[in-house]
Amino acid sequence: MSEDLVLQVKGVHKSFGGVKAVDNVSFDVIKGEILGIIGPNGSGKTTLVNLITGFVKADSGTVFSEGKNLTRLAPEKIAGLGIVRTFQIPRPYHSLSAIKNLVVPLYSSRIMRTTGGKLGDRDTVALDILEEIGFERDVHVPYKLASAFSEGYLKRLELARCLALRPHVIIMDELFSGLSVSEIAAMIPMIERLQMNGITIIMVEHRVKELFQLAHKVMVMNFGEKIAEDAPEKIIKSEIVKQAYLGVT
Repeated sequence: MSEDLVLQVKGVHKSFGGVKAVDNVSFDVIKGEILGIIGPNGSGKTTLVNLITGFVKADSGTVFSEGKNLTRLAPEKIAGLGIVRTFQIPRPYHSLSAIKNLVVPLYSSRIMRTTGGKLGDRDTVALDILEEIGFERDVHVPYKLASAFSEGYLKRLELARCLALRPHVIIMDELFSGLSVSEIAAMIPMIERLQMNGITIIMVEHRVKELFQLAHKVMVMNFGEKIAEDAPEKIIKSEIVKQAYLGVT
């Protein structure tokens, strides 16, 4: 396996009650790239993310990361290997402040292992991460309960919780969903910085225009199958994509 190959999905399949949610999907993800995944509602995108991250077990096929077989691992084991994900609907600890939402993963076994237990003051580290993804450091915002946040801040908090685990792969499931144009515009340079800092990113998105600004490669799904995979400028011209995804005949 190439040292630049950080994720390899081979022929994964998952059915629910006879419906093929993901049907024999294979693809590779190269270190440091941004892979976009698009497709209509019900095309299997989120099920694919759940298969990769252990929230759903594949009926067949395998998922490898840097020589390790992830296929039957629990989500926390996969996260412990540095492969993390956001959720379409944010899942913070609603009764905790933003900063305490980050202190929780900062006590994880992955952080203890990767830092040798010498992370320093976790509140300060949490504030640094929150500032990196757009929280105002010197005001009360990081200390507000997560239940009080708008959708934009909750999406940022989702991303911050991922970063607290020091990941090498982040899978973003509809990160832009529910955000305004200005909120997305503010998120784009953050994602670019993460990629430039060496984090590999997979983005499942309906906001195609914004995704194509970021992605190096785009994979298209329809009815559980991968129907195309190429550079964004080629995907947007593909007749099969226009027919299946954009509804053009």
